[in-house]
Parts: sequence; C-alpha cells; structure tokens
Amino acid sequence: MDLHALEAIKRLKYKYLRCLDQKRWEELAECFTEDARSSYGGGRYEFLGREAILEFLRRAMGAPSFLSSHRVHHPEIDFTGPATATGTWALEDTVIETRAGITIRGAAFYTDEYVKQGDAWKIRFTGYKRTYEEIESRRERPGLRLTASWFETDGRSEL
Repeated sequence: MDLHALEAIKRLKYKYLRCLDQKRWEELAECFTEDARSSYGGGRYEFLGREAILEFLRRAMGAPSFLSSHRVHHPEIDFTGPATATGTWALEDTVIETRAGITIRGAAFYTDEYVKQGDAWKIRFTGYKRTYEEIESRRERPGLRLTASWFETDGRSEL
C-alpha cells in the first residue's frame, strides 16, 4: 500500500469538507475531476460534472445565513489500481440556518471514487446516504443565540 497516496486522499477529503464549510468555491473546484459525479441525500440530489456540482453547492449552501460543520472519520480507502481508489467515510454534520431559524443534525456514510490526475488525487464521485437526520427549531429554544460566525463576525466570538 502506498501510504503517501493514502494520506493524499485523506487530505483531499478534508479539503473538500473545509471548503464546503468556508464557502471556498474556487478551491473546492480543485477537488473534483471535470466529469465528476455526486449523489447527495441518498440520491435525492444527483449531478454530473464539476460545474453542476459546484453550482448546486453554491446555491444550497452559499448564503451567509447557512452555517455548516462537516466532520468525517473512520476512512476505509481501497486502491483499485495504481491511479484509482474508493473510499467510505463516516460523516457527522450540523447545519444552522439562521434565517429559517433551524438546526439540522445528522450522520451518514460517504462513498467516494478517486482518480490520480498528474500528481494530484481528485474526486471522481462522491455521495452519501443518511444514517439519520433531525431538524430542530431554534426559535423554540429560549436563550439560544449565535455568538460567533465565520461569515458574520469573521469567526470572532462576542463573548
């Protein structure tokens, strides 16, 4: 097993999630092959091509009122050839939508396909199916308020 390739694939997935949460769309584009495919929400949202995937993510997650935290762990990465691999990742995520006044929490398993292009590993396919998902009204929680936001306070706490 090529431990350098394994680490490069892990870093690719971590970059993908960091860029989602920080809304770094141009940097996120670097993670995908041009002909990448995605299947989010157990197949409810499927897209073909890097630009279609990015357009969906910008539209779905781009508002400053949409705050997210995606964490993956327990990677199971298998090399299927010298320049191809598959991966399964456990996901835990939280979304706070301040305008809608809701918090969404969930867990899922990502399944990915990777390909090496030149010196870099890229995502050729990514998708997840939920283990669970729950939604909660923030308005029904007296005293609950955000004291920091990457977008509204530049990550600085009001406390």
